[in-house]
Amino acid sequence: MELNADFTQTVRVLNDDNPWRASPSAGVERKMLDRIGDEVARATTIVRFAPGSAFAPHTHDGGEEYIVLEGVFQDEDGDFPVGTYVRNPPTSRHTPSSKPGATIFVKLWQFDPDDRQHVRIDMNSVETSRDAAREGVAVATLFEDAHEHVALEVWDADVTQTFAAEGGAEALVLDGSIDDGDTTLGPRDWLRVPPGSASTLTAGPNGARLWVKTGHLRQMVDK
Repeated sequence: MELNADFTQTVRVLNDDNPWRASPSAGVERKMLDRIGDEVARATTIVRFAPGSAFAPHTHDGGEEYIVLEGVFQDEDGDFPVGTYVRNPPTSRHTPSSKPGATIFVKLWQFDPDDRQHVRIDMNSVETSRDAAREGVAVATLFEDAHEHVALEVWDADVTQTFAAEGGAEALVLDGSIDDGDTTLGPRDWLRVPPGSASTLTAGPNGARLWVKTGHLRQMVDK
């Protein structure tokens, strides 16, 4: 399967326009955002787990990165409530479950194969600092290496700034809204822009909280 697999194009996926689809696992539904492959895939997805869901132990050969959007996601390392950002690197293994149910935004098979860094951050309490280059934007770095930068960005109400993407970028709206001149994106809406591009974004009247990843799409257009 290929979905939004042309990484030279800007992609917008609005949550309300993207229906839930059943997965092969009972009690698990998903909204696909981009995908290359079938059930083992380079994929970006919003996944909903029914209460009481439990999954067999498995290894993340290509890494797993997720944000808890609703409920509580669980494994041997603890309970991860709404706002938790997690990176399980290649070769990591766990047994996930969710007693109360959960919805997560998840990216699979998109890690540097040599990455071994586990990350668990509560984005509700992480400290942000003002971006000196972008007035009205505060940033907290969640992860950074030679291949990518991942951040929580908090935009003031009505601020307009450039969303630069030298190495490609994507943003998931967590709260509030942003407008890119063509579309207004609200919570759980997703924007991906190709390497070498830049978009002008304007936050809504209540500002915006965004999860933003940059730099990671170079290899997708250099193949």
